[in-house]
Order: sequence, then C-alpha cells, then structure tokens
Amino acid sequence: MPRKKKDEELKAEEPNPVDPATQEAEDTGTETDLNVDPEETEDTAIEPSPAEVELNDDAETEKEDDLLLPRDELLSAGIHIGTRMKTKNMDQFIYRVRPDGLFVLDVKKTDERIRVAAKFLSRFDSERIGVVAARLYARHPAKRFSEVIKATPLTGRFVPGMLSNPLYPDHIEPSVIIVSDPKADAQAVREAGVMGIPVIALCSTDNESSGVDLVIPTNNKGRRALAIIYWLLARQTLREKGELEPDKDLNLSIDDFEARVSRRD
Repeated sequence: MPRKKKDEELKAEEPNPVDPATQEAEDTGTETDLNVDPEETEDTAIEPSPAEVELNDDAETEKEDDLLLPRDELLSAGIHIGTRMKTKNMDQFIYRVRPDGLFVLDVKKTDERIRVAAKFLSRFDSERIGVVAARLYARHPAKRFSEVIKATPLTGRFVPGMLSNPLYPDHIEPSVIIVSDPKADAQAVREAGVMGIPVIALCSTDNESSGVDLVIPTNNKGRRALAIIYWLLARQTLREKGELEPDKDLNLSIDDFEARVSRRD
C-alpha cells in the first residue's frame, strides 16, 4: 500500500494527528524468559495510588456511560499512569503531573483513540492485521487479541525482514499492524514505514511517535493496563465489524487477557 494512500485512509479516522518526531525509536530488543525480565519491574513502580483511583479531578468526571469501561476500573488498572518523562508528541494526551513526578494520561482520550482504532481495523480482513509485541507483559494480551479477532500475532523477537524482505521464509504482508510499544517494537515500525503499512501504537508518555499513524495513549508496561487495552480493542473491533452486539461482551474476561508470571524456586 503506498504511503499516500495509507495517510488518506487514516485521515478520516484520526481526530488529532500527531506530528511525527524526527528521531526514530531505538530498537531495544526483546525478552525471552518469563523469569528474567528487569524492565518489567516498572509494572510495580507505576501502580496508581489510592488517591489516583478516586481522583481524576472534577473536570474529568464524565458519565461512566461515555466510556467503554467504568472510569474506576480504568483507573484501578493504571492505564492512565505514564512515566516521569514526556515527549512533545505525547504532550496533547497528558492530563496532569502527579506530585511524585509521574505524568498522567487523559483516560477520555484513551477511550476515544480505542474507538477510532477499532473503526479503522474493522475495514480490514482480520488475517491481514498484524499484532506486534516484544515486551514480556504485552505478549499474552496481544495473542489473546489476535485469537479473538482472528488477527496474526507477531510476538516475541521480531526478525528483521519479516515485513520488508519477501525472500524471508516467514515474510508476511499485513494491511495494518498494531505495536504494543513503538520503542521495543521499533524494527516493526521501521519496516512498516518502508512498506507503507499503517501503524497503530500503544504509547506511554515517554514514547516518540515517529512512524506511527495512530497513537493510543496508555500505560504500555503494566500487566493489567495492557490486558484492559487489548480486551477493549478486541471487543470494540468486533462490535464495529458487526460480529458482536453493541451491548454484549467477549466470551473471554479481562483476566484471561492478563499475562501471568511464573517464578523459579
């Protein structure tokens, strides 16, 4: 798909397009062991405080019916908790800064982007949707999402050339890809750009959006947050496709989407 055509398709869906950054995200590699994953300790460091669950300030107290899930459930999962860093690209999605220095994302904007992404994904054959997840805690929910909507999971190490090299044995040609973290999944983002494939990305406050066509602002490191985002995106995509009634839920629960970590004795 030419880049121009891709941009035209997304233009109708993207309410607030993000100006691309000039710096590419660094490919950070992937984890391979459920028991050894230092980066994923961030999950415990960014849990919402009790006050955060109760508070998102008076200005952000929309009716629960306006959101895909009750606000309390979204806040308790910490989908709004970012990092202590922010990029220019993500500034528009930041609601405030906590006293401890963590940037807080606007859950209303997260909800809006999930709806936009689901509507866009509903245009494609599910098999032509690639779901990339290098980070440990993103792999299981990405697989569950793929299973539910019948997409193609690309979890674990992303082999260079998977999208851009037609001679590679496992080469695929998706119509669109979802990445769980544009930094950890940088190789997939780069190759999608070369091939003119639209990219939907789950982005935290510290992510650059270079090469990303549609940002879903969220905590993309926490286990529960990732489970909820992928569960909501799966449910909304099926609703947009007409494969699930607007008032019905998935057969799988959010718990089924959440990664489990085993520990060695």
